[in-house]
Amino acid sequence: MKKDNKKVIYWLLTGCVLIFVMVVVGGITRLTHSGLSISNYKLISGTLPPMNEAEWHEAFDLYKQYPEYQKLNNHFELEDFKDIYFWEWLHRFIGRMIGLVFLIPFCYFLVTKQLSKSTMIKSIILMALGGFQGFLGWWMVKSGLVDRPDVSHFRLAAHLITAFITFAYTFWVALDLMFPEQKTIDKKFRNLMRWGLAVLLLQIVYGAFVAGLDAGFIHNHWPLMNEGKLIHETVYIELQPVYKNFIEGKSGVQFVHRTLAYIVAIFIMILWYKAKRMDLTVYQNKGVNAMFAMVGVQFFIGVLTIMLAVPVWLGVLHQVGAFFLLTAMTFTLHRFSK
Repeated sequence: MKKDNKKVIYWLLTGCVLIFVMVVVGGITRLTHSGLSISNYKLISGTLPPMNEAEWHEAFDLYKQYPEYQKLNNHFELEDFKDIYFWEWLHRFIGRMIGLVFLIPFCYFLVTKQLSKSTMIKSIILMALGGFQGFLGWWMVKSGLVDRPDVSHFRLAAHLITAFITFAYTFWVALDLMFPEQKTIDKKFRNLMRWGLAVLLLQIVYGAFVAGLDAGFIHNHWPLMNEGKLIHETVYIELQPVYKNFIEGKSGVQFVHRTLAYIVAIFIMILWYKAKRMDLTVYQNKGVNAMFAMVGVQFFIGVLTIMLAVPVWLGVLHQVGAFFLLTAMTFTLHRFSK
């Protein structure tokens, strides 16, 4: 039987789509402040939501024992709780489905010997990343169940960036199978692209910091942080020592996120300019064009998001934009690497 056939590619791309859906639902969960509505973790029995009134009251009573209800939502009735419960349950449900979608076909392909040794190793790495992502999700939720009714923005960033990396790696493995041929590559340009991807991943981390600290609800002006101020003074005096402002301060984190947006955009424009002076294949040309177009769209969405003080739909759209930009960069880097 032919190894690494089309079925394997479809399996990997299905995983990519599900991870994308998971990230979108995760964004909605965060922006609707639904992430702490389920304060326990039951791998099997937690698959289904409460099925009757008694189970709903039991889940609500459990929620009442934790800081979010006691400090923020003590006005909630059962119907209010059901609204936030839905998004967190859906987020976890999709996570379980991703686990099954990866594990069951992997076992089938393994038994029927449809995976090459290289793809088998990569697939095991993928499933390890998925399991680690699940652990990070619960580790993140736990940080909001102790004293402060909000999750750690550091843990949120770890959870989000692992999801993006898992997607990018899954997509990369699929691309390896879709484009198995080898060719001569421009190593300098490839290495420049790698740096560009690293800057984008750092920007995604800071996007999670902004979300985790609710830093998008301040300084809602552009291009200045406030009317007449390019850099607001709270960027560097909010916390002590000074460096903490840029990893824990709302103003400082938003400033870094704004600055990185310019750096990412400039980086991609340079890559596009250099690539257009090379002898490109069809897919390389499509990749750099998609990357160039997507960074412009994402920059515009980011500006709109901050100016409108992060409405839920726009916050989710901004996260989706980051996902598509990462997809374009991953595809383009692959076409300049293999």
